Amino acid sequence: MSDYDVLCIGNAIVDIIARCDEAFLVENDIIRGAMNLIDEERATFLYDNMGPAVETSGGSAGNTAAGVAGFGGSAAFFGKVCNDQLGDIYRHDIRAQGVAFDTRPLENRPPTARSMIFVTPDGERSMNTYLGACVELGPEDVEEEKVKAAKISYFEGYLWDPPRAKEAIRKTAEIAHAAGQQMAMTLSDSFCVDRYRGEFLDLMRSGTVDIVFANEHELLSLYQTSSFDEGLAAIRADCRLGVVTRSEHGSIVATREETVAVNPVQVDDIVDSTGAGDLYAAGFLFGLAHGRSLTDCGRLGSLAASKVIEQIGPRLQTSLKEAAVQAGLL
Repeated sequence: MSDYDVLCIGNAIVDIIARCDEAFLVENDIIRGAMNLIDEERATFLYDNMGPAVETSGGSAGNTAAGVAGFGGSAAFFGKVCNDQLGDIYRHDIRAQGVAFDTRPLENRPPTARSMIFVTPDGERSMNTYLGACVELGPEDVEEEKVKAAKISYFEGYLWDPPRAKEAIRKTAEIAHAAGQQMAMTLSDSFCVDRYRGEFLDLMRSGTVDIVFANEHELLSLYQTSSFDEGLAAIRADCRLGVVTRSEHGSIVATREETVAVNPVQVDDIVDSTGAGDLYAAGFLFGLAHGRSLTDCGRLGSLAASKVIEQIGPRLQTSLKEAAVQAGLL
């Protein structure tokens, strides 16, 4: 068994991305800037009504795993697909990017998950996700040797929706901590935080999770405050390491001993913000797994985020490793 920098656990989703205007969101009752869980009927309706689309393997934690591999790191992924066409696409894509993915697929139904992502002219994305096969991920899918071999195991807050996935995550945390490894999570979405605020806080305060990623909106939602400083003080108290992204204002990395402000990488043209947080986490976790300073970890995260928002889709078409070398970070 090889050692892994990061093991990612998440919803294995094929993204279907299309551009639209604000009126389309209103006409089709799509909540702007959020991730909305939908059923198979709604997924079919939106697919039939959306414009020309790009299909690409996605899912938050899967994007992070691919980003870690893009830096030249070693990554593994747990996620559930069906043995269907979209499942074949997902398995091929993530393995082709150098990520170890061996979760056993479902044989029949439900089908592989898909997310219809509508991108407005300002680059904001509104996601409508049918979870499909993802809801079948359970503790039996946790590969113990991979968890023991990973320096950091990381899961997406979105995965807290399927009930059996919670068992898988708790099992992973127990194995990781017993092996002396770290556990990390991303809050994923403000609406996700609203659904599971108490459970997320318990994961942090109990030590089940060591590292937490959030954007500014998610942080404020978690602590039900309008004050960023209050939210930052609270996350510092509740976990060993909190990482908060603030879009064009960069990011803040907070431990109980220090607070580090990281400048953003300037981008001239934001094409699509899909995957920005996922790729930030990839750069940060890659740096952390390789013993880099918190400042360098944040810079690697900012670099990766800046690259993904310059293109359509969350899987980079350029080398993160080369970009990091050119930026003097590797």
